[in-house]
Amino acid sequence: MHLCYFDENKHAPDNPFFIIGGLLIPDHKAREFESVLAQIQFNFLGSSSLSVHTELHGKDLFHGKGNAKGRELRERVQVFQDVATFVVNNQIPVRMVCINVPHHQKKYLYPMPPYRLGLMLILERFCDYLHNVDDLGIAFGDYEAEQVTNAVVDFAEFKTQGSTLMNHGRALDRLVDTVYFTQSHHSRFIQVADLLVYMAGRFENTETISEKWHEQAVFQAWQTIKNSGCVQIQKWPTL
Repeated sequence: MHLCYFDENKHAPDNPFFIIGGLLIPDHKAREFESVLAQIQFNFLGSSSLSVHTELHGKDLFHGKGNAKGRELRERVQVFQDVATFVVNNQIPVRMVCINVPHHQKKYLYPMPPYRLGLMLILERFCDYLHNVDDLGIAFGDYEAEQVTNAVVDFAEFKTQGSTLMNHGRALDRLVDTVYFTQSHHSRFIQVADLLVYMAGRFENTETISEKWHEQAVFQAWQTIKNSGCVQIQKWPTL
């Protein structure tokens, strides 16, 4: 069994790319991996408890906000580097979907809302991986109140009808039961998904990376993850 965790960003006119994605964890490695992530959290915050006050957020870490406010820049960057080391050393599969929202809305007469489309595509990508390793999985997402009901209903419908709504849609039968949602401060793995989505959102669609030290350091952490051979990013819409 694989545990599949995902998170998403907030797209806006000045950031038109909606990104949803995360990582797949083999269940027999979950406790070991949790211990590693708890150590990374403890090294930064001095606590390994799971609470809203000890949550690791990519945006807050990068900009020195929230529980990262007042912390030294090198300490904040180290969290990104530690997560990159965790992903690469353990060869953890990372799957992402990047939707260019304006292009999607322009291409289709009746465009599907970005979250519903993104969820459908990321579940397909999870199932592609699970098919390749001949295993089953359970999907866990960050709780977004306005999205949960539709997400659960959509997933159940896709399973009942045998495939997603896409052309050449995939069956989601490798994912068991339903899609589970929880607050991200309750899950270390969803927090990792948050950091991965933040790095992808910051660097994947940017032509020029700032020469500032911390920007380059976090960019290199993301490049290290991408160069591990475990990352697949689906761009939408296709040409």
